[in-house]
Amino acid sequence: MEVASLTPSLTKSNKEKSHVIYDPIYGFIKLNPIEWEIISSPFYQRLRWIKQLGFSCYVFPGAEHSRFHHSIGVMHNASKILESCKRAVSEKELMDPDCRTEDAIYHKSVRLAALMHDLGTFMFSHTTEMAYIAYGETTKAKGGKGLSDDHENLGAFIIKNTDYEGGITYILKKYGINPQRISDLVKGVDESILANQILHSEVDCDRMDYLLRDAHYTGLKYGSYDRDYLLYHFQVKKIENHDILTIRHNALYCVEDFLMSRFAWYSQVIRSPRGAKYDSIAETICSYFLEKGYIYRYSELLEMIEKDPMKFYGFNDNYFMSTVHKHFTNGDLDKNPKIKDMAKTILLGSGGKAIRCEDFKSRLLSQDDPGALEKYSKRALAKIHEIEEVLKKKGSPSDWLIYDIPKKPILFVKSPKNVAKNTSEKLANVLFDRDPVKISMENGEVRLLGDVENSLISRLFNSNNFIPNVYCSTSAYELLLAEGVIEGSFS
Repeated sequence: MEVASLTPSLTKSNKEKSHVIYDPIYGFIKLNPIEWEIISSPFYQRLRWIKQLGFSCYVFPGAEHSRFHHSIGVMHNASKILESCKRAVSEKELMDPDCRTEDAIYHKSVRLAALMHDLGTFMFSHTTEMAYIAYGETTKAKGGKGLSDDHENLGAFIIKNTDYEGGITYILKKYGINPQRISDLVKGVDESILANQILHSEVDCDRMDYLLRDAHYTGLKYGSYDRDYLLYHFQVKKIENHDILTIRHNALYCVEDFLMSRFAWYSQVIRSPRGAKYDSIAETICSYFLEKGYIYRYSELLEMIEKDPMKFYGFNDNYFMSTVHKHFTNGDLDKNPKIKDMAKTILLGSGGKAIRCEDFKSRLLSQDDPGALEKYSKRALAKIHEIEEVLKKKGSPSDWLIYDIPKKPILFVKSPKNVAKNTSEKLANVLFDRDPVKISMENGEVRLLGDVENSLISRLFNSNNFIPNVYCSTSAYELLLAEGVIEGSFS
């Protein structure tokens, strides 16, 4: 067996050797020929140059890790869950490209979907994606399919529309894998409820990886949980002829530890005002660049995917930063001093303020009280309007204000009431909902985690997180502080 670096090499026939990489979280991870060939493609190699945590590296300097090895970790976790559930084939079958039994194809397909779940990721991950979704070039296009201009649809497009040598579609077909099936798995709409749960749920292979990986690279301990213990307790239950992913009651507190870790991670890293500030600024700049035609639009990305994969390879973090730098230095932004100041903030990693006041406080709201979100959103927006009026009357042309007020509740976990309300007629049983955790009780019964009496989550599930973030330029902050409109700020 050959131990390979993370730089793929195809000097030998794929069938003549095994490929192994060493991951800092899990140790050695073995890859089969199709996985290695996909990793060697420009579509996957692009992920090396996209940071997992966007601009969080401006606050946590160690957070330079990429979507490249995160996705390999997600694949590894998906395979481990299948092993735990006794739905995995042997390593020999998994590594053999000629083994195409139903079980082998299922195992390989779940791994491939996990490996490629972020194939359509935008620059700095989710940071610029919202700008593309809001701009909605192809979503609003006449005669279009009305699909969101997001990373999921972009990834699905790559999987299904690259049927040329070196393309993902071509590679999948070559090894007897159905591209449409992989696309459905990536989107979480596959016919297998079990596969959808492994890939998309409150405790899934994606979250299992990024909690540990982000904790490792940021240096924080928020993402810590007992992965081995959790993996050991996954169990498949047959309900109305469907395989359902459950976790044995013995691991109840391990599951709760996992969910609490994710809650802390989201609050302290992703929505932290210090790091999220740069993400919001970058999103605003991206929106402006899309309007001006300074940056690739979604339709151009689709064309690159179909015709020029090496050009699409360049759609990454470096492209975004170099584009911002180019338009900053050549004077294109002089006519918009607000965007120019934001661009300088992004380029130098300093400047701007996160506003702190009573109306912008984080709160835990009731999941079953939709009026609570509207109430606090209105309060926050009223304060924002007050700030905008002050800046309009007394501010300078370079003073800017950006706000991110959650439009939808940020759920801790889905409450049983919430699950029941949103369960479709097609999947009438709430246990078929892919997202919520299901617990296998000692008597064989399966319950939603929120319905387990001795669960802390049964006391907390009703909450959702309201975390508004509002930012302004340094000069605007000083004016607002002098006017007594705000209390203070994080830098």
